[in-house]
This record gives sequence, C-alpha cells and structure tokens, in this order.
Amino acid sequence: ILASILSVIIYWLIRDSRRVRNLNGRHIFITDCDTRLGKSLAKWLDKRGFCVIAACATEKGGQELRLCSSLSLKTVNLNLADSNSIARVVAFVTEETAGEGLFGLVSNAEGTAPVAPTDWLRVEDFHSVLDVSLLGLIEITLKLLPLLKKAEGRVVNLINAKGLMAFVGGGYSLSKWGMEAFSDILRIEMQHFGVKVSIVEHGFFKAGVVNSDVIERDLLRLWNRLTPEIRDSYGEKYFVE
Repeated sequence: ILASILSVIIYWLIRDSRRVRNLNGRHIFITDCDTRLGKSLAKWLDKRGFCVIAACATEKGGQELRLCSSLSLKTVNLNLADSNSIARVVAFVTEETAGEGLFGLVSNAEGTAPVAPTDWLRVEDFHSVLDVSLLGLIEITLKLLPLLKKAEGRVVNLINAKGLMAFVGGGYSLSKWGMEAFSDILRIEMQHFGVKVSIVEHGFFKAGVVNSDVIERDLLRLWNRLTPEIRDSYGEKYFVE
C-alpha cells in the first residue's frame, strides 16, 4: 500500500512538473479553425489564457469564432493550397508575436478528395487533397520554423487515424502517411533547437457531417468520365454495388 501511494505521488509530481506555466503572452497558431475540431481547440486554448491565432478558410468561420472567444483571439484567412496566402499569414503571425517567437503551431487540415478506386482518378484528384493536407501544411510549417525556434516552441500535427488505413484510393491516406513521416523527421532535426514535434492521431469521433449525396455524385462523375476500356473492366454491376 505504501509503495502504491508513493508511486501515485511521484506520478503527480512528474505530471505537474511538465505542465506549461505562465501562459500569458504565449502565442499559438492553429490551422483549419472552420472545422469543429479546430474551432473547439482554439476556444479551449483561448480560455486557458494563450494568445490564439486561428486560421480559417472562410470569413464566416472567422466571424463565428470571434463571437464566442475573448478579444485576445485573432483570426486570419488562410488557403493552404495558395503560397501567396501562406506568405500573408506568416507575415501576420510574425507581426502578432512581436519578436517573441511562436510557442505553438497546431496543424489540422482535411483537403477534399474523391472516394473511388485508384484507376478512376487523375493526378489532379490527388492534388486536390495533397496540396492542402500535406504540401500546404509542410510549407507553412517550414516558414514558421524560425519563430518556433526563437520561442523553443512545439509543433503538434493532428492526424485523423482513419487516414492511416489504406481502404480507399486517392490522396487522403497519402497525405496522412506523409504528415506522419514529415513529423517524425522534423522531430529528430528540431531537438537541437529545443523545438518539440508531436503527432496526435485522433479517433473516429464525428468531426463533421459526411454527405453521402456528395460521395455518390463524385462517384457518378468519375464513372462517367472513365474510358470505355476501364468502365468495361469493372462493369455496371461493380458501380451499382
């Protein structure tokens, strides 16, 4: 019994020693705050006292977030598929942090990708998700690294666990595996600068509404553009089922 009590005390001491203190003035930048996950995280960190900079894909998303947050939370429009948009956001974050550096970067993005067999797709179908959920996140991470190194901050990449299971063609799973590899490499390289890199593989909670009509419409569009050879190799029965 005494050993158990001692173990619990040691655990609590270690846990408390790793808690972040003096939150005031620490800036955290979060991508994709239009989504339920990004918005909830931005609101929670704002209540904890961090200076949150929330990137939204739409002006409407930014307005909704500002209405339910403190005045210290800032929003900025970001298109991860556009290098010019990324450059403008990096300049905004640099100005907001006022030479103190960036304490945290939380990357969270879900690019749109058609769900279909691989040989139904074209390379542009892969770009529609990879340009956002992989290359866009890599680009903004690279451009924010100087600020993260200055503050000895941390990078947290949120990755949907369902993307780590190869059950459908297209770029979705590729983007998730790519972010896993990028994070693992970056973690090793940034240790020298005191920057921590973490991956959070979140589970199968309802992060958004899945519209089956959109999926069916995409499948029909892809089926109709197939060459006769590919369509005949699958057959109408495969498409209907």
